[in-house]
Amino acid sequence: MNKSISASDLGIHLQHADESALFKWFIASFLMGKRIQAEIAAQAYRVIVEKHGRDTARKLGGCTHQQLVSMLGEAHYVRYDETTATRLLNLCKKLSEEYAGKIGQIQAASADRQAFEKRLLEFDGVGPKTLEIFMRDAAAVLY
Repeated sequence: MNKSISASDLGIHLQHADESALFKWFIASFLMGKRIQAEIAAQAYRVIVEKHGRDTARKLGGCTHQQLVSMLGEAHYVRYDETTATRLLNLCKKLSEEYAGKIGQIQAASADRQAFEKRLLEFDGVGPKTLEIFMRDAAAVLY
């Protein structure tokens, strides 16, 4: 069983209304939600967000598919690199177009936690596991 990696393990300090931290944790949760070792997913997060500075929906969404595949490869996140790159780009596009790039806008558009979680599951590639990982740390600052 993989050790659970928390937001704070990645240096993400979640606080109420901190969009930057929420976005970073959403991306980390997305990467860890796949059938891949948690440490490799954490490394992919570090490469994309810390090394390459893709820390907002706009910046990450501005990558080309090939740039993202290369970043994932750099982190040895290779098994799902093509689909993950596509899904990350789609996620950023949807987040930007529908919620101004902000997790807080998803929350504001949701009547309650259940509605919020339902909206998160509408993102391509976000399934129950990604949702569980994200909410494990984010729920405390969102609800």
